[in-house]
Amino acid sequence: MSLKTEATAGDPGQGVVVASPFHLLAFRWFFTGRLVSLLGSSMTPVALSLAVLNASNSAGDMGAVLTANTIPLIVFTLAGGVVGDRFSRRLVLLLSNLGAGLTQAVVAFILITGNYHLGALILLEALNGTLAAFTNPALRGIVPDIVPKPQIQRANSVLGSAKNAAKVLGPTVAATLVATTNGGWAISVDAATYFVAAVCMFRLKMTGKTPPRKASTFVALREGWTEFRSRTWVWTIVASFGVANYIQVGIWTVLGPLIAKERIGETSWGMVLSVRAIGILLIAVVMYRVTLRRLLPVAQLCASLVGLPLIALGLVTNAYWLAATAFLAGLSFGLYSIAWETTLQENIPQNMLSRISSYDNLGSFIGVPAGQLSAAPLASAFGAPRVALIGGFLWIALTLSPLAVPSVRGLRHAT
Repeated sequence: MSLKTEATAGDPGQGVVVASPFHLLAFRWFFTGRLVSLLGSSMTPVALSLAVLNASNSAGDMGAVLTANTIPLIVFTLAGGVVGDRFSRRLVLLLSNLGAGLTQAVVAFILITGNYHLGALILLEALNGTLAAFTNPALRGIVPDIVPKPQIQRANSVLGSAKNAAKVLGPTVAATLVATTNGGWAISVDAATYFVAAVCMFRLKMTGKTPPRKASTFVALREGWTEFRSRTWVWTIVASFGVANYIQVGIWTVLGPLIAKERIGETSWGMVLSVRAIGILLIAVVMYRVTLRRLLPVAQLCASLVGLPLIALGLVTNAYWLAATAFLAGLSFGLYSIAWETTLQENIPQNMLSRISSYDNLGSFIGVPAGQLSAAPLASAFGAPRVALIGGFLWIALTLSPLAVPSVRGLRHAT
């Protein structure tokens, strides 16, 4: 590990200093758009859940609306990867932000005016999830388009800091707006942030050429799959996280609150979640300065520590031990997120990055809904603490397993 305050580029003898990403006008516009959009998006899950629940008094309606957003995100993610590689990523982000702003504005109008209609909300949130499926691969692909390679890790650290700060602030603001006014107003803020982000994407100046679009969609998907499976370090990690996320998300989001409510209290559980978020935010700040030459192998090793809070839940330790493990998990998760983004952007060809990202997203998260649905039945059969304990050890084993692959262990970060 080496500690750096600046990176150099150019000919070895010239000592050309590459400034921080904020010295690049394109990155400043991109960062501003992402920050504003993230602040709004972080409010939506809480605001939408509470608003639908208040309007319908039905947990089933709330689940249907949230699921309507999630399913298209999974179904259309491969199409999003193709579009991100075949068209201008700036244009994709501009149009997707405009579309998302329109859908959320209509949702806000329905909720504010009191004209609640379940079918309309499901349709609008499905459209919003579809747009997100096209947004995410383009977001990952555009960073190397606007940031020099020596600054990619710094850029991801800055973007990670913004994302995690928004996750800390957004839910609190949303809950306050729902309690004092109407959940629709929080959704209206989200809609406004999408429009601001669209303006930022419009102002973003790209110097690269638009990718060629000669191949059909099917051929483009097949090319992406060929590239994906040809890189052992990519697909082994994606496969391991596909199973690991099935385990972790179901336990942490479903069984975590259940165990916490019975053993440490809801307030303490909120404290645990906040401490985890602080850990994620802190490591993003640290990684702006720290350069690891074996970035991905070290991050993969650290990722195993995300299993510790699950073990702590299983052992039903006190709130302080659970918070300590959650903080450590936050640090580890934040480090891994930056490392994975950076490694893909440094090692995948630009014309394939969005497609490989879409296969990554699909493989890593397709098991999440199943994990959330199966957590409660497993807890009923074996006990929630036991499921959490076993899940924690399985997470550790699964996330360490890619280190057995030489191409994972030997991958170097382009410092």
